[in-house]
Amino acid sequence: MTLNTIAFELVPPNVERGPEYALEDARKVLRFSAAAGLDGRIGHVMIPGMIVEDDDRPIEMKPKLDVLEFWSLIKPELPGVKGLCTQVTAFMDESTLRERVIELGAAQFDGIAFVGVPRTMNDGEGSGVAPTDALSIYRQEVDNRGAILIPTRDGEQGRFDFKCNRGANYGMTQLLYSDTIVRFLTDFAENTEHRPEILLSFGFVPKVENRVGLIHWLIQDPGNAAVAAEQEFVKTLAGTEPVQRRQMMVDLYKRVIDGVADLGYPLSIHLEAAYGVSAAAFDTFAEMLAYWSPTPSVT
Repeated sequence: MTLNTIAFELVPPNVERGPEYALEDARKVLRFSAAAGLDGRIGHVMIPGMIVEDDDRPIEMKPKLDVLEFWSLIKPELPGVKGLCTQVTAFMDESTLRERVIELGAAQFDGIAFVGVPRTMNDGEGSGVAPTDALSIYRQEVDNRGAILIPTRDGEQGRFDFKCNRGANYGMTQLLYSDTIVRFLTDFAENTEHRPEILLSFGFVPKVENRVGLIHWLIQDPGNAAVAAEQEFVKTLAGTEPVQRRQMMVDLYKRVIDGVADLGYPLSIHLEAAYGVSAAAFDTFAEMLAYWSPTPSVT
């Protein structure tokens, strides 16, 4: 079973903004995707389960709508679109997490990527279920079990192999701002028999990034030269005029697709606009998808 989809990420809004804000986000997806020629092409909305992280997050983390509440609000606005989500496991015991997983399935989430503790904690910390255990425990409840894949992270080959052994059948990459994923998946294919579906993640970079630095923060890995190069590319994108910025993202997309298309992995595309849904983001995504898409264009 594969997702074979274009997924657009929608972050649950702050509770204080009320349900109308959530509805407007869904309507923007429809409006901007139609204007960009992507009407009917978005197969899934990917909703991350948000948790409080480092105090230095550039945009303050306020209480947000729960994934299920957000999905129940926007689903009627997005006919034919299904759900994906991330679920933090490390703060729930097994029975509580099982109830949550069953609820997500009943709400028609096609896939759940299990994630662990925030960066302020070490792997294995937290009183609940480790994400690698969740992949195995909930095989019967979840057909599409995902894991986060960070190709620039030291030791990620072994980490991702272990997750696949435990039951992950798709990997959702961190936002890609280099073609490091090509070498990662090439090496992974040479050294393992696993061929999980890969959701290649690409994020729109607006001019405001160089003032706020949210994407810079999201992909950080202090001391990692590969990530530093990606952060520099993000900075360059944000400081470039829109037409050239779009071309730079399309060129990156082409390099990634050309590098991984023949490695034997099922591929899907995960798109993100970290600063909010915008026409400029969808115009960029449409040009990328015109080069290659996991789903055919609608005629």
